[in-house]
Amino acid sequence: MKRHPRIKICGITRPEDARRAAELGADAIGLVFVERSPRCVTVEVAREICRALPPLVGAVGLFMDAEPERVRSIAGAVPLNWLQFHGSESDAYCRAFSRPWIKAVPMGDTQRPDFSAWPGADALLLDAHEAGGLGGTGRRFDWQRLSRPDRPWILAGGLNPENVREAVERLDPPAIDVSSGVESSPGIKDGNLMSRLIEGARNG
Repeated sequence: MKRHPRIKICGITRPEDARRAAELGADAIGLVFVERSPRCVTVEVAREICRALPPLVGAVGLFMDAEPERVRSIAGAVPLNWLQFHGSESDAYCRAFSRPWIKAVPMGDTQRPDFSAWPGADALLLDAHEAGGLGGTGRRFDWQRLSRPDRPWILAGGLNPENVREAVERLDPPAIDVSSGVESSPGIKDGNLMSRLIEGARNG
């Protein structure tokens, strides 16, 4: 029987959006702690969002080339299940926090990514950004260039209710990550778009 991908709704900025995503069937939500992102949240807001989640729905904290002490401080104050790194972080840096972690791999570059650079990653997130960029752009990378990693991986980049079923059927990803594709504006999630996306992913 064909599996359904796990679904993460990233860039949550409001407790009500987190609650709605979980009600619709999302497995996890993402909290952005990158100050230059329009979806960045404070520790206080992140804690409110996590309190709105029902049991067994995970919270992922997204960082980008952050000072280690900032990561430790936030991870100590917010009940994060996973850490996700979007910058030039090394494998040793990511391992240092003793948490399950995801490394975002830029698929927007012309060069084929070297998945072996992060042997300790619990999962690799394949996103459409270029090196040094941040996700949530609404762009997708060329799926024909996809080479599947030798470990759990997550498909991201430009997914929305219109293309998610095709993505699931063509690529069979273990998990998907969506941000701008279910928004009415940056950081504000649309319940109807989330519902359609989750339904498309489940039926793909």
